[in-house]
Amino acid sequence: MQGVDRRIRVLIAKPGLDGHDRGAKVVARALRDAGMEVIYTGLRQTPEMIVSAAIQEDVDAIGLSILSGAHMHYFREVKRLLDEQGASDILLFGGGIIPDEDVPKLKALGVAAVFGPGTSTQEIVDFLKRAVPERWKAQGLA
Repeated sequence: MQGVDRRIRVLIAKPGLDGHDRGAKVVARALRDAGMEVIYTGLRQTPEMIVSAAIQEDVDAIGLSILSGAHMHYFREVKRLLDEQGASDILLFGGGIIPDEDVPKLKALGVAAVFGPGTSTQEIVDFLKRAVPERWKAQGLA
């Protein structure tokens, strides 16, 4: 499906040992309520599991929810694996407890957006509704 008929497909993942998934579930529900197809991988996912699921599900974007302080490691690994698997067209974004000083570092790695505590779900929806179709257009899919 192309153009405006195509639904945005998003994978929401909780990497690592962090067992708190309320925020990820709230975001997943908001994206679903906004008309997106959402795949929630559940807790304790490895970067390999996340990228494998994203490719198998043919998603447009991956959202990582990280509260453990290991955000640099997990974003770096997911991005590296996406690149290695020829899936660098998948938009990578995330949120959680991420210090402001790390946001520019994450963006330099290729993370498209970082959402901190208190971000409205509408802001995340709006970002994806803007950013994903821009990628489709750049890839000649829209």
